[in-house]
Amino acid sequence: MGNTSSMLTQYDIEEVQQHCKNAFTQQEIVSLYQRFCQLDRNNCGFIPSDEFLSIPEFAVNPLSQSMLRLLDGFNFKEFIAFLSAFSPRATLQHKIEFIFKVYDTDCNGKVSFDDMLTVLRDLTGQYMSEQQRKEVLAQVLEEAGYTKDSFLVLSDFMKILGNSDLKMEAEVPVD
Repeated sequence: MGNTSSMLTQYDIEEVQQHCKNAFTQQEIVSLYQRFCQLDRNNCGFIPSDEFLSIPEFAVNPLSQSMLRLLDGFNFKEFIAFLSAFSPRATLQHKIEFIFKVYDTDCNGKVSFDDMLTVLRDLTGQYMSEQQRKEVLAQVLEEAGYTKDSFLVLSDFMKILGNSDLKMEAEVPVD
């Protein structure tokens, strides 16, 4: 896939649409490709993670560093796959899988108390002491039927969040 929207073929669009499980329309994919090209300042078909932080809406997100840990950078397909979790057409399972990956800070397929504490630290910043974070997290885990020694796997996240009305959406402007 080239670096200008005129180089994105119908085949490319359909392939990317399949790759993101139809989370984006073809028109949205073209718009996202144009945005990808703007972010690809070196015209190499790849956006380093630090360039992704130049998106103001992303840079202000307290979990941006945790999300970027998932990838060292993005080619266009990875860019779309990453953003697809924020599509209103993404399934609840897809969104929960994404959240699980963010919480699994050591990428071992399990979320520990320390993993959750790391995310909570990112979310709360200076507004809570470390002791308060630990107490709140222990209480939340206890209310959900877990202990601070528990390791949560993806199925636990599915059980906990599976019946929620999870809103995790971003609008894709289409010209």
